[in-house]
Amino acid sequence: MIRINLLPSGKKKALLIPPVFIYGAAVFILLIMITFISTIFLISRASAIKDEISIKEKRVNELKLVLKEVENYEKDNMEFRKKTTIIEQLKKNQIVPLRLLDEISEKLPQGVWLTNMTDRGGLVNIKGYAFTNSDLVSYVQNLKESKYFVDVTLEESRQENLDEYSVYKFSLVFKVKV
Repeated sequence: MIRINLLPSGKKKALLIPPVFIYGAAVFILLIMITFISTIFLISRASAIKDEISIKEKRVNELKLVLKEVENYEKDNMEFRKKTTIIEQLKKNQIVPLRLLDEISEKLPQGVWLTNMTDRGGLVNIKGYAFTNSDLVSYVQNLKESKYFVDVTLEESRQENLDEYSVYKFSLVFKVKV
């Protein structure tokens, strides 16, 4: 015999969710996970970039200090070179007054004496007295023969009475070779 049970069974029917909703929910969860992971990745990447920027800013500040030191060094070096050049020039020109005085006194004949001598940048002006005109001419010729003097010019020669003596007051100009 065959039995047929027409009474509802005690089992509940499973709720059937359409596959479209299941796939949609899976895609939605997958998108949330991808968004979360990409957000974490981008935040960590931004943090790494900020760290690089701060490191490079520190390096830039260090290089600015080094650059300032280099500029100070170059400035000091330039001042040192200027001072060295000035010292070398002074050493070179130090001998000129000595040579000038030595040559002037060496070429001075008997009967001539000097009262004033000025040197303005290599242009020398000498004033003095001579007993005779030939002594004065001899002195001018001696100065012209010197290898350190050029353009020796007798500007003035005038006879005057000094105490009881008749003398020649003179003024001459020349340039010094350096």
